[in-house]
Amino acid sequence: MQWTKKLIGNDNERAVSPVIGMILMVAITVILAAVIAAFVLDMGDSLGGGQINAAVSAETDSSGHNATVEVQEMGNADGVAVVDSEGKVVKGEDRDILTSAGSSQEYLNGSSGTINKGESYKVFAFTGDTDEIGNDDVLSDKADDTNQVASFETND
Repeated sequence: MQWTKKLIGNDNERAVSPVIGMILMVAITVILAAVIAAFVLDMGDSLGGGQINAAVSAETDSSGHNATVEVQEMGNADGVAVVDSEGKVVKGEDRDILTSAGSSQEYLNGSSGTINKGESYKVFAFTGDTDEIGNDDVLSDKADDTNQVASFETND
């Protein structure tokens, strides 16, 4: 008992009450556990990244047979491509891939066209080497990362 009083002191000599000390210890433990969990679950790595994005409009004409895709803003994408239901890049009238803001591409239906009536098409923003991706390539096989940013459907 004599040693306890010397080590702990009496109530007037304590700097913090035991209740407050316990609350601080629990708070520090919870914060430490959260930081460790963030690194273990690899949450810290994904904070700097994010999805590939681009501002794109995709519209069909009044007949619903032809489409125009226009890139308003590239965001963090290297390119924008139109993909068919099999995931293959569809060739437009001039080129396969759009790589700059303000660029647009027509997709025509018919004997010389590259899109078909009654089909659904998706527009993807992607990262990767735009020179490696062309007509009939499966976009997900060639691009580093993809994200759907628009879609359109042609009439029968």
